[in-house]
Amino acid sequence: MKMTVERTDPLTINPREDLLNLGDRTFKSRLFVGTGKYASFEENRLCVEASGAEVVTVAVRRIDLDRSQGSLLDHIDPERYFLLPNTAGCYTAEDAIRTARLGREVGLSDWVKLEVIGDEKTLFPDNEGLLKAAEVLIGEGFTVLPYTNDDPIVCQRLEQLGCAAVMPLGAPIGSGLGIRNPYNIEIIRQSVSCPVIVDAGVGAASDAAIAMELGVDAVLMNTGIAAAGRPVVMAEAMRDAVAAGRKSYLAGRMPKKLYATASSPLQGHFV
Repeated sequence: MKMTVERTDPLTINPREDLLNLGDRTFKSRLFVGTGKYASFEENRLCVEASGAEVVTVAVRRIDLDRSQGSLLDHIDPERYFLLPNTAGCYTAEDAIRTARLGREVGLSDWVKLEVIGDEKTLFPDNEGLLKAAEVLIGEGFTVLPYTNDDPIVCQRLEQLGCAAVMPLGAPIGSGLGIRNPYNIEIIRQSVSCPVIVDAGVGAASDAAIAMELGVDAVLMNTGIAAAGRPVVMAEAMRDAVAAGRKSYLAGRMPKKLYATASSPLQGHFV
């Protein structure tokens, strides 16, 4: 018996159309990268380039703002990349607010990746301080992207304050443990209407792909690339993993089944 083959054109994902709308900006890349822990400014530059990222975070408290002495800012071209100041190292709302203002005053940006750390050992966020700082900075016209716990309620409150996105951790900063609670990340994605960006904990390309397959809008990482044996190669791997995870999510995975299903039917039509 002759078998007939029926097919429909597959859904094609056009990267030029699958854009990330964030605040008043639009980005093609869904991978954000940091600028800490690299062996040199040149290595950092090469990794940023290899990652394909458009958004690059810079810690206001940890960079030399005196351009006459040589600085990271001399190696990351602000005409090519969007520099996102962050308040890393701030342990109080007041300190984070002051640091964000400094970043704006020296001409970095009126955007801020807002961090208010609650514990020096775990580097978990202080959610009370985070909410306080976010409210003040939003009131001053900042576009705020807050780093927070994977807590759906806190993420909802941050969105209600007017944050442009929420950035729940996948695991503790610099741990490389991957996405420890994918269920909370998925609940957050379903609980807010603003973009969700997984921040912290990604250690391998598979972690980045898993995050994107959960339906988040982007992934931010630093140590996963900087601490790799071959950072530039890892930057390339992360770039590809984020793109693959995004396509996998948009394609829609097959349903999971307890028992096997034959891949090649013995009768009927191929679809």
